[in-house]
Amino acid sequence: MELDKKYSTIDDKVKPTFFPEHQKALYKKLEDKHTTLELEDEDPLATRMILNMGPQHPATHGVLRVVLDLKGEQIIKNKLDIGYLHRGVEKIAENKTYQEFMPYTDRMDYLSPYSNNVALCLAVEKIAEVDVPERATYIRMICCELARISAHLLWLGTKVMDAGALSFFMWAFREREKIYDLFDEIAGHRFTVSHSRIGGVANDFTDDAVAKIKKFINEFPNELQDWERLLNKNRIFVDRNEGTGVLTSEDAIKYGASGPTLRGSGIAYDVRTFNPYMKYDEVDFEVPSRVEGDNLARYYVRMEEMAESVRIIRQCFEKMPSKGAIRMDDAKKSYPSKDEVYYSMEGMIHDFMMTDTGICPPENAESYHSIEAPKGELGYFIQSDGTGHPWRVKINVPSMANLQAMEYTLDGEMVADTVLIIGGFDPVMGEADK
Repeated sequence: MELDKKYSTIDDKVKPTFFPEHQKALYKKLEDKHTTLELEDEDPLATRMILNMGPQHPATHGVLRVVLDLKGEQIIKNKLDIGYLHRGVEKIAENKTYQEFMPYTDRMDYLSPYSNNVALCLAVEKIAEVDVPERATYIRMICCELARISAHLLWLGTKVMDAGALSFFMWAFREREKIYDLFDEIAGHRFTVSHSRIGGVANDFTDDAVAKIKKFINEFPNELQDWERLLNKNRIFVDRNEGTGVLTSEDAIKYGASGPTLRGSGIAYDVRTFNPYMKYDEVDFEVPSRVEGDNLARYYVRMEEMAESVRIIRQCFEKMPSKGAIRMDDAKKSYPSKDEVYYSMEGMIHDFMMTDTGICPPENAESYHSIEAPKGELGYFIQSDGTGHPWRVKINVPSMANLQAMEYTLDGEMVADTVLIIGGFDPVMGEADK
């Protein structure tokens, strides 16, 4: 069904300006669901049972434990239990230099390592007042959008597989493998890339890397259109997701939802547009939103986001300088190039000092910087004591916020839809258990 996409701005509390009849029906169903739950205190026939789902369940997107209080097939109450990974990355950050902490960010939302790298770099560069060369900024943007597509491809493959279509998982992973090959060409690693550096990036695009990225963005939209033709009219896929896991715009704000989960509930909020960073204010793209707030709406949002990412990458190549520095030229704030390290004593000394001490932001300074990661707003709050190690690091991760909304949404649903709803919210426990 085609929907009008007019939304108010965040100044008007970012609420949808209208409610289609279809959405009204979904919201009425949601209201009836929670009214029914309030009446489910007694159980004269002893049909209630407690079911543990996870933390080793293969479809919970990591070690997530869902405790379900069931009455027959309906979830009367649920409780999400997290913390099984024991990450402690915020405390680890306080015992590392800023650059040393970079590989740990790869392993938070491990489906989108490059976005995590850039989020940390931008936060450190803000507190330390570091200027990044223009070419390096566009390289970061291109790689962040590739990472967004990669993360959404994993979500798509597993979501359709959760609905019973196994072949689709392989088709989505085939395209994801192509992105892995691109990162291998760019950074020398397929998965945990650690390509960003404070002040820029580790190395420039090669001619082969540029050619391969352009080839991918020329071919990928055709694949995306084929998938949409297959899924958008697939009766099983649509029926399993439509009206499932409804989250109203008011509840999305109330529970702090973020990213596609928030935009799927009618709140067209995207950090790239409301608080632009890097060069996102210089490229033209749409912020996909839907108003229904169900699993199907979140599917449409992510599919449209992948198309918009291709659009952003194309504009980045058009605007990116053909030549230029890829890292700031300041030995006190950024690593020297390998040519300097290998062929000059000063370069070797600077490399050693950056590894041993690192960049030192001003004493008592603090800053917060966020980006629009594939799952929502990812932000770093940093307090500095003037040394090369942060005094405090706090990380605002989207999966934690979305899990809060998901716990509320699961109440009243059918137990058979639990896996589908988890897939629709797309949490990753690597960052939730930070």
